[in-house]
Formats: sequence, C-alpha cells, structure tokens
Amino acid sequence: MKLKNETYDLLKWIVQVFLPAFITFAGVVGQTMCWANTDTFMTLVGAFTLFLGTLLGISNSKFKKEVE
Repeated sequence: MKLKNETYDLLKWIVQVFLPAFITFAGVVGQTMCWANTDTFMTLVGAFTLFLGTLLGISNSKFKKEVE
C-alpha cells in the first residue's frame, strides 16, 4: 500500500511527536493523581507507538528502494 506524502507526514508526526508527548503527559498526570494502572497504560501505548514507528520505518525503507 502506498501512502500519499501528506498522509505519511501526518502519521510520522503522530508517531514521533504526539504519542510520546501524550504518553509522558498521561504518565505524569496519572502518577500525580494516583490513577490505577497508569504504568500499564503507559506500557501499552508505548508499545503501540513503537509498533507504528516500526511499520513507518519499513514503509519508508521500501519506498526509498523503489525510488532508487
């Protein structure tokens, strides 16, 4: 599946900027407010972010090979 440049750029921003900032924010607020399972939430969202980043990296690598 090929992504448009705009779609790829948006997904890249979400994975590299938004999700890590959100995880940090949610973790700090969750620990401060003593919310239950904050650590589990942070682990799951962090793993999902890593998964998406890996998929985007593979997609970028395949695209670069096609261009060359």
